[in-house]
Amino acid sequence: MGKQIRLNAFDINAAMHNAHGLWKHPESERHRYKDLKYWVELARLLERGKFDALFLADVFGFYDVYKGSRDAALRDAIQVPINDPSLLIPTMAYETEHLCFAVTVPTTYEHPYAHARRMTTLDHLTGGRIGWNVVTSFLPSAARNFGLEKMIGHDERYDIADEYMEVVYKLWEGSWEDGAVVRDAARGVYTDPAKVHEIDHRGRHCRLPGPHLSEPSPQRTPVLYQAGASARGRAFAAKHAECVFIDGHSFESMKFYVDDIRAQAVRHGRQPDDVQVYMALSTVVGRTSAEAEEKFRELTRLASEEGPQALYGGYTGIDLSRGAPDDVLAYRNTDHGQTVMARFTTMAEKPLTYGEVVEKVKKIGGRAVVLTGSAEEVADRMQEWAEKTGIDGFNLGHLVTPSSLKDFVDLVVPILQERGVYKTEYAPGTMREKLFGAGRSRLPERHPGAGYRR
Repeated sequence: MGKQIRLNAFDINAAMHNAHGLWKHPESERHRYKDLKYWVELARLLERGKFDALFLADVFGFYDVYKGSRDAALRDAIQVPINDPSLLIPTMAYETEHLCFAVTVPTTYEHPYAHARRMTTLDHLTGGRIGWNVVTSFLPSAARNFGLEKMIGHDERYDIADEYMEVVYKLWEGSWEDGAVVRDAARGVYTDPAKVHEIDHRGRHCRLPGPHLSEPSPQRTPVLYQAGASARGRAFAAKHAECVFIDGHSFESMKFYVDDIRAQAVRHGRQPDDVQVYMALSTVVGRTSAEAEEKFRELTRLASEEGPQALYGGYTGIDLSRGAPDDVLAYRNTDHGQTVMARFTTMAEKPLTYGEVVEKVKKIGGRAVVLTGSAEEVADRMQEWAEKTGIDGFNLGHLVTPSSLKDFVDLVVPILQERGVYKTEYAPGTMREKLFGAGRSRLPERHPGAGYRR
């Protein structure tokens, strides 16, 4: 019996996520993203497959770096049109018992006071099954639409995020004492005023007195996710994150990320297993290898030409249309995604031309590893990634919605369960308890957020 593998489904409340061009597939139901029944059906499928969580991405802007226009993104539904992911969660939680939900909210533009109340509300409504993916927003179009002349620099965005975390820890962990809500009808007291406290935060980026508007929820602080593999991102994750989401390039690079983040976490006084690491993955599963390969060929025929380049432009700030196909793409400092910029430059085995990079980003699955084969072959490769890198699990994308997930649940999950590397039943409790063990609904004492408790 090997290490237990954890699974999140990776999705977005939009017409398309990272499966460029595959909205045209005859089995695709992505156009139903506006229908709440679609999300309920997805949640039920994931709970049947014993997934730990639905991980919801988000973006606050158009991918308009490519050719200096948003047209390619609009034509191919590159994460637009898009709706608010947080509003889906209460209904999905009502229709499930164990499935958890991680929602992406950037720290760059939204005020922490309003954000803290929303997350507490979701934690209450889900019975403690909520996580927050902490990110910094990277699109210039987002900055303009939030009233800024230009995008905030990469490292400064993390400076803002560090202070943001301090504020929400104060609100969630320190503002209301346990037992503040007494509901004493005889005395006519609902909440004891002596147990509700201002936070009086005065920082460089934010000032607010508090107190928090909401009474403590089952977890107080939601389970903290973080997606980012740059040096600054890894340092942030090591301090704050309980779950880290990283794209996989190779066994060696993924193991480096895993080991580095956990070593840094120890330097913050945490334990290595306080941080779980999830790798991006997509699968094309057939009942035989030949069936899977035919599915992959069909997906390739539908793949988009310009859509992936539009997405790459947003992630890196590089307009691939501006380089001659034979010109080498060199690394340059960027305020967009530094790891994505490095992947085909400093992290590549050899210098790559613009033309070669275009061909790579056009591949099915985008930046994620794609495993194609029979259910047994896919299960073998998943175990290999886990054993060789130390990851805890996968953020599983779905190329064709929902058939890719149905194939995985029906074909791969039973094999992983038979091998003893995937759960057959959910653990009870909140999201944090399901991930880290019974009795651990709240942040552990060694987490920096716990230092703000009274």
